[in-house]
Order: sequence, then C-alpha cells, then structure tokens
Amino acid sequence: MNKIQIIVDSILAAAVVALFVIFFTVKPSTRKAETAEVVVEGELIPVGIVNTDSIMKHYTLAVESSDRLMASYEESTVKLDTKAKSLQKEMETFQKDVLDFQRKIEANAFLSRERAESEQARLQKKEQQLMAKQQDLENLRQKLSNDFMAEQNELTQQLNDSVQQFLKEYNADGHLHLIVNDAVVLDKVSGYDITEAVVNGLNARYNKK
Repeated sequence: MNKIQIIVDSILAAAVVALFVIFFTVKPSTRKAETAEVVVEGELIPVGIVNTDSIMKHYTLAVESSDRLMASYEESTVKLDTKAKSLQKEMETFQKDVLDFQRKIEANAFLSRERAESEQARLQKKEQQLMAKQQDLENLRQKLSNDFMAEQNELTQQLNDSVQQFLKEYNADGHLHLIVNDAVVLDKVSGYDITEAVVNGLNARYNKK
C-alpha cells in the first residue's frame, strides 16, 4: 500500500472508529443475541463488536470513498508538481539572466546606457511576474487543499451516516445494548464479533441503492 493510500484510508478509518460506541435505549426483545454478554452493575448486557479495518476493506462505499479521495489527492499533487517544476525552471533561467546582467555591467559590455537600463527594466518586470506566479501557486495549493478537505468531509459524513443508519436498523429490536469498535476493546472473545453480518448488511443495503 502506497503512502497516499495509507493517508486517505487513515482519514476515513478515523471517522468510522468514532461511530461504534452506540448505546441503544430500545427495550431488548426476547430474541437471543448472536453475541456474548457482559456484566455491567450486576446486569447482563448483550454486546456486539465490529472490526473497523474490515469495514474499510470490505464495505463498498468505504472502498469507493477511499479510491475517490486517493484519485483527488493524486490529481492535485500532479497539478501542483507540474506548475511548481515549470516555475522552478523559469526562476533558474531568471537567475542566470541576472548573473549575466551583472557580469556585463561589471565588464561595461553594454553598448549604451539605454541598453543597460532596458535590460534592467526587463529583469525587474520578470521578477515581478515570477513573484506573482509564486503567489498564484500558493493560492492554488491552498485551494486544492480546501477542495480536498471539503470532499473528504463530504465522503466521511456520507460514510458515517450510512454506517450509523444501518446499525440502528440492524439493532432495531434492541437485542444488543451496546455496539463498539474493536479499537476500544482491550480483550475480546470471538463470539462478540458481528463484523461479517454488518459488512454483508451494509453492502446489501448499498447495492440496492
């Protein structure tokens, strides 16, 4: 997995992690929970645990969101890199012209004062143009960063809403009192894990839409 993919996936995964600490106030039904129970203040509490990494790897919406963000990140990076390299070449050429101008001045190589002043004016104008291009590049960098953050927030919210809504539907009968992500669990038993059911349900729901 490349660096860009890791960055994008971690952004989405961090948002999903926050979802899976959900208390349900619905009165538990007589249906037997497919998960184990824990004791809280003397009362048995049915609990389900979801593996966040599995959600990110196998939920179609999460995969598509990650791919979309990665594509946006790569596109922005290429655009900035192209413009930055082009500006760098212009700056290198400008620096050479400045040095050449200084050598000519020292060697009194210009045929006339007017010719020297004309070249000096050209270099000053070029310097102003390069400064403007530097600012444009910085503005573009900021715009692309803002656009990426906005797209990230939109996709993250969409993913959060989707998972949140599914979990409410999944536990509509209240057979689970608590659903948590495995990142907040120090120790667990396999019987608690409802990840496969959640992933399958999420994908079935998403595919219908």
